[in-house]
Amino acid sequence: MTASRPPLVALPGSLVTVEPLTRADLPELHAAIGRPEVFAGGWGGGPAAYRDGYDAWAAFVEGYLLWDSANVYGVRRASSGELVGTTTLGLFDLPNESAHVGWTAYAPQVWGTGVNVETKLLVLGHAFEHGLGRIQLQADVRNERSRAAILRLGATFEGLQRRMQRRADGSWRDTAVYSILADEWPDVRAGLEQRLASSAVVQTGGEA
Repeated sequence: MTASRPPLVALPGSLVTVEPLTRADLPELHAAIGRPEVFAGGWGGGPAAYRDGYDAWAAFVEGYLLWDSANVYGVRRASSGELVGTTTLGLFDLPNESAHVGWTAYAPQVWGTGVNVETKLLVLGHAFEHGLGRIQLQADVRNERSRAAILRLGATFEGLQRRMQRRADGSWRDTAVYSILADEWPDVRAGLEQRLASSAVVQTGGEA
């Protein structure tokens, strides 16, 4: 199957709908993730990238997200339509059947829920259905929470890229790199589906 860039369309799930993010959504996105604790984990380049106030924050996000070259998504709760985060599928290298999932941030109130699990299930499935053979995920080496979350998805740690890019404070970042391959996807998908089912039990009153 020849790899192609997946179309930027809505991906409905049981907990969330992953849909194209537009600039008109930025006020809602600011309410969800325009918070110091989101940047503290490394999003946007780390704590120094945080902007206090909507206008400065929106100007930053306008330049940070890959609006014209990637599939930039908003993540909404399926039940309420509330925008709770964003993620991106980008850096397409179609001759080599690869792409990157990243630029992901969620409102703190949905951390540790099934929101990220189903978001990744939908976005990764969409990518592999269009012939991509390798999806990369990565995190600042200091971001233990994100690194643990990537491993829980079922991705394989490939190693560190040292001094890869500058953080917002000017320091150099080492990046932890992970990937999921197309032939690994069936097992990874099954694991995500199992986690999503367990999450649904928790959210309806089961044990955490």
